[in-house]
Amino acid sequence: MIARIAKILLTACAGLLGLVTGLGNIFDYGTNFEVLRHVVSMDTTHADAALMSRAILSDTLQRLFYAGIIATELAYGALCLYGALRLFGARKGDAARFEAAKQWAIGGLALGFALYFFGFMIIGGEWFQMWRSIDWNFQQPAFRFIGSLGLILLFVAQPEPPRG
Repeated sequence: MIARIAKILLTACAGLLGLVTGLGNIFDYGTNFEVLRHVVSMDTTHADAALMSRAILSDTLQRLFYAGIIATELAYGALCLYGALRLFGARKGDAARFEAAKQWAIGGLALGFALYFFGFMIIGGEWFQMWRSIDWNFQQPAFRFIGSLGLILLFVAQPEPPRG
């Protein structure tokens, strides 16, 4: 039972992380938009001309990217919280019932993991060469999210032993 409670609690924490991050990006829009703007415009990467063709200078496209990030943060947060509620409801049931309740939690955790791995490490870090920027390299903060969500995802996805 303790492992089930831990899975519920950690899934809820991941959900709160997504919602707090997404809402923070709405209420303090300018702070992280500035990061995104510098990353996608590649204005501090000192990359050669061939790589600079990847830069996105359109304010509209930059804002659409940012809106996509915010929407994904809110979505994974909501999925995780809903998943935690489903897990809580199934906590006293048999292994099959608890396993079935995991699907929303796993979906939310996987979406959050994908956001930071794909969006920040692959797209931001490699495609837009964020790693070259001294001031706007946010791969380390993204990696903290990847590590946290990934570990929780692995833990929650572990099969439930039969009760007995």
